[in-house]
Amino acid sequence: MKIVFATRNRDKIREIERILDGLSVEIIDSMEFPNMPETIEDGETCVANALKKAREVSHFTDLPALADDSGLFVEALDGQPGVYSSRYAGPGCTYNDNNDKLLKEMADIPSEERNAYFLCVAALVLPNGLEITREGRLNGAIAISKRGGSGFGYDPVFQLPDGRTIAEIDTSEKNRISHRAKAFGAIRQAISDLL
Repeated sequence: MKIVFATRNRDKIREIERILDGLSVEIIDSMEFPNMPETIEDGETCVANALKKAREVSHFTDLPALADDSGLFVEALDGQPGVYSSRYAGPGCTYNDNNDKLLKEMADIPSEERNAYFLCVAALVLPNGLEITREGRLNGAIAISKRGGSGFGYDPVFQLPDGRTIAEIDTSEKNRISHRAKAFGAIRQAISDLL
């Protein structure tokens, strides 16, 4: 089965290819469709955004499409950045810009009030209209400062219960415990059931 992965984020593509390794599917990078319009992520939830991306890509390519939407939800910030996580510091921002803004906003928050979680929703949409979604969640807290040299996004500031940030763990461990690994692990099972 050919499945188009609806993202232009190379880091995400590599991560998902590792998670889905071993399935009898061919993951096609959505960048192989240069005329495909960019999906406007205007949903108020991760579910809405993931389904919208997968629907639009499946419709455009007439192939099964896989998409995800994830966010970092910080309790002390009333759930922000949430669905705006990738553009938290504004249009065209970098991972560092987002992390710097978050750490600045959290500067006066004591350690016991820095709880946060990552949420990922993976969506699979088939041309026949079948839609499947799965969720993954990872609980933790916002670190006082950036630490670690691996990962991407908010990994340097997201602290696991054992005190390490995600950027301080190796890729294989991240792929076992992350919110994305949990959501795509569940989607992997759904794809396997369809094959």
